[in-house]
Amino acid sequence: MAALARLLECLLWPARKQEWVEEAEKRRSSPDGPQSLLDAPRCAQRPHGGAAASWGLRFGASAVQGWRAHMEDAHCAWLELPGLGPGWAFFAVLDGHGGTRAALFGARHLPGYVLEALGPAPGEPQGVCEALRRAFLSADARLRALWPRGEPGGSTALALLVSPHFLYLAHCGDSRAVLSRAGAVAFTTEDHRPLRPRERERIHDAGGTISRRRLEGSLAVSRALGDFAYKEAPGRPPELQLVSAEPEVTALARRAEDEFMLLASDGVWDAMSGSALAGLVASRLCLGLAPELLCAQLLDTCLCKGSLDNMTCILVCFPGAPRPCEEAIRKELVLDAALGRRVAELCAFGQEPPSLNTVFRTLASEDIPDLPPGGGLHCKATVIADAYSQFCQASGERWMMGQNGAEKPTGTHSSSALDLEA
Repeated sequence: MAALARLLECLLWPARKQEWVEEAEKRRSSPDGPQSLLDAPRCAQRPHGGAAASWGLRFGASAVQGWRAHMEDAHCAWLELPGLGPGWAFFAVLDGHGGTRAALFGARHLPGYVLEALGPAPGEPQGVCEALRRAFLSADARLRALWPRGEPGGSTALALLVSPHFLYLAHCGDSRAVLSRAGAVAFTTEDHRPLRPRERERIHDAGGTISRRRLEGSLAVSRALGDFAYKEAPGRPPELQLVSAEPEVTALARRAEDEFMLLASDGVWDAMSGSALAGLVASRLCLGLAPELLCAQLLDTCLCKGSLDNMTCILVCFPGAPRPCEEAIRKELVLDAALGRRVAELCAFGQEPPSLNTVFRTLASEDIPDLPPGGGLHCKATVIADAYSQFCQASGERWMMGQNGAEKPTGTHSSSALDLEA
């Protein structure tokens, strides 16, 4: 983990810091920025997961603070819903801005409002869609009653409700979900941005303005929990305010070909597209990687690809998810071994090893076959960082001996691609 943090610090920080400073100047008055960045990313994660074997549902989740000075994401996962039969589950990702209060409230209390709105026998699909809408608005109303007067802040909210027959997605803001079905992206949510036609119309009707693609020149999303300073238009119901907590709800009939649903905060989507993420997830499932470990690897990959934001993801796997494949596992082991050898080769060339940054950039310039789809070499940052650390540790004593007159280690440098023959 420390090696990965060093790689990220060396590889990404100088260029991305300047990029962030420029962006911060544009959004200095925004409640969701600027938020100071750390000198080195906080890469620690606590992946967790679970399974409901009787109906073939598995999930994994993880979160990382990354470069941000504070962690403002939150999430929740319920594999069973009290009062409802088997096959019902609930998952949510919340991405706070201007503090953690709204995101933490949503993670703790939104499931309860959903259960209350559903009742013991919800009608599918229309009754469930309406229940999710009521639950979001009720949660926001309660949050408002508890909110310190004049305090800024809010949170996006993305929820997946699983029933035996449908997948329900309800979302406000720019946290996003993607469904993989039969090896392809079958559905993805659309961010709530002020310039979307329906959002722009509501904002203008409520007397608001849009500047620099932001509501009132400040807020990047047009729907959220909280952000009560934007919910003061007189004579208008909650769903027609400048910022609305009314979710966009979609009901998808379940199919045998459904593989997985990925829910993630916008820091993940800043680094990778939906199709790239779906391809990466599918390839890791073929390796037999547990969903929670897959989530952790995905977030590491996004960090290495340059995301500066907090990140959270939840992976929900259905019975049709890709199964472990012996050939895929064999190729991955060969790839990891070849990367380790190539790192050692690069480090052994010369009297002192190159920096970890140089090693990664050299590998990135080479034609390496069988890299993970979607993630590429960035998905192997941990493997590279670990191999580099192991080589440096093992070589430390030999270099010290060399300084005392012993022969220094030598190596052969090759600019060719990695040899991935088994």
